[in-house]
Amino acid sequence: MFFSFVDELRAAGIPASLKEHLILLEALQAEVIASRPEDFYYLARATFVKDESLLDRFDQVFGKVFKGLEADYGPDAQPVPEEWLRKVAELYLTPEQMEEIRSLGSWDEIMETLKKRLEEQKERHQGGSKWIGTGGTSPFGHGGYNPEGVRIGGEGRHGRALKVWDKREFRNLDGSKELGTRNIKVALRRLRRFAREGAADELDLDGTIDGTARKGWLDIRMRAERHNAVKLLLFLDVGGSMDPHIRICEELFSAATSEFKNLEFFYFHNCVYESVWKDNRRRFSERTPTWDVLHKFGHDYKLVFVGDASMSPYEISHPGGSVEHYNEEAGATWLQRMVTTYPSAVWLNPTSEQYWGYSQSTQMVRQLMQDRMYALTLEGLDAAMRTLTRKT
Repeated sequence: MFFSFVDELRAAGIPASLKEHLILLEALQAEVIASRPEDFYYLARATFVKDESLLDRFDQVFGKVFKGLEADYGPDAQPVPEEWLRKVAELYLTPEQMEEIRSLGSWDEIMETLKKRLEEQKERHQGGSKWIGTGGTSPFGHGGYNPEGVRIGGEGRHGRALKVWDKREFRNLDGSKELGTRNIKVALRRLRRFAREGAADELDLDGTIDGTARKGWLDIRMRAERHNAVKLLLFLDVGGSMDPHIRICEELFSAATSEFKNLEFFYFHNCVYESVWKDNRRRFSERTPTWDVLHKFGHDYKLVFVGDASMSPYEISHPGGSVEHYNEEAGATWLQRMVTTYPSAVWLNPTSEQYWGYSQSTQMVRQLMQDRMYALTLEGLDAAMRTLTRKT
């Protein structure tokens, strides 16, 4: 089984050597972990994976070789009993019926009503206009219709929920994804600013020839390696409405990792709040405070957000508007802080620009970014790189 594991890792493009295989066997023999599948998973991952962008491929290989050995990460974010939310029936209403349904009111009124429903409801409910359940016209639950409410579990249908209460599982972007077109790399190269920094470990052929000719003996000259000195902070929106855009985001991620030596990336969902993360598998337990990012990376970094900016407007404007946790400060507050800290900032949107005007949240993010939102197309990417080049 272990030999097939190594072969599968190599086939997936993960450099798995015999030395690493022996280290894993030695660790198992020394009983450095408990006899649990989850502990073995982390030991094997720490042994073979040296690049964060390979985490997703490792998970796929591990699941294929060791079938059934899976673990659930993170706390359960769904406080309502799951059996209440089984999708038993789909309710389709006519436009006239939809117009007759009225929302409960403001954000605070809806959240206060939800709190009361959770305290009062004792059983699963289907249909109707009041209780948490499936179908019906209640503002709480899923599978029905309400112009403004809280979707709890299930899949979105009308895109009208002001808050979604659900547990999500996202996967990391694969940094080895080959580009569909070379032009994306060409566009990113507009940000290049070459410099020679660090140890002099590269032969300076022109300098050696010139020095030898001038001095009359072999005068070997060395110089630092020439590399792109631009520093880039990349924030990637994952999960939910971004799922249809995974391919183009992987292409961009692949291009960025190959073009920029000084690249730092983080994940977020919908809007940036008080913390971000590097690994979607560990996003509940291993988060980086956004304040740490702002303090660690200097103002000379270029800031790039990648996301469709499609969310409830309350996620941007209100505390507590986040999908998965209670945020004490509004998303707009954090976006303003980041744009202020990093003057060279743009937002790349994979959604077609013709639809931006129909989304209130997109307009809000665009305004917070000082109109520096660009479509994730070759033309938009080129314009974004020109903007980052001008801003210093």
